[in-house]
Amino acid sequence: MPDAPGLELILAEINRSEPGAVIDTSFDREQAALIVDSTKILAVLGWLKDTPGQEYTFLDSVHGVDYLPNTPRFAVHYELLNRERYERLRIKALLADPAAADESGVTVSAGTTAPSATPDPSANGTDAPVPTALSPEGVEMPRIDSCVHLYPTADFQEREVFDFFGIHFDGHPDLRRILMPEDYVGWPQRRDFPVGGEPVIFTKDEVSNPGWWQ
Repeated sequence: MPDAPGLELILAEINRSEPGAVIDTSFDREQAALIVDSTKILAVLGWLKDTPGQEYTFLDSVHGVDYLPNTPRFAVHYELLNRERYERLRIKALLADPAAADESGVTVSAGTTAPSATPDPSANGTDAPVPTALSPEGVEMPRIDSCVHLYPTADFQEREVFDFFGIHFDGHPDLRRILMPEDYVGWPQRRDFPVGGEPVIFTKDEVSNPGWWQ
């Protein structure tokens, strides 16, 4: 993987072609990471995939993170692999919680449409704003561009992040729940999701202690 000075060189090269795309670098516990502007995630991933000498052509993993109570609250992590050099690189795209009050104390109301910094991939290359992504309960969701067209392996992985964290991937070809039922309410891996639920009834317990779960 790139060392700490190597990460700084990558940051400088990406920002030279896409100013402001990489915000910072992190090299912790021998894990190299670029912290990027989420609105420029496709530019960063495309550069790392196609630039000679980089060629991170395999996306090993996409996963969500909830940093509550920190801000920005959410992140999407991308684990890239250069299979020729056996080299790994992590990309962290930070996402604010749009359902929370911003710095001015204003909360975006459910059911409204707000301009988005993320262009619609189907908008013929224009930066036209797209409608606000709302959950079934009418709560605005964090959003980021889908990278499925760059890395097909992201298809099911982005659906899993959507399913458990409620992060919307703009341009995904089939964005719907992948493990939870379609009518399930809430995002189970968010840190404010209620812990608990119905107890699991095992046959051995019901035989020896009928009604133990009541």
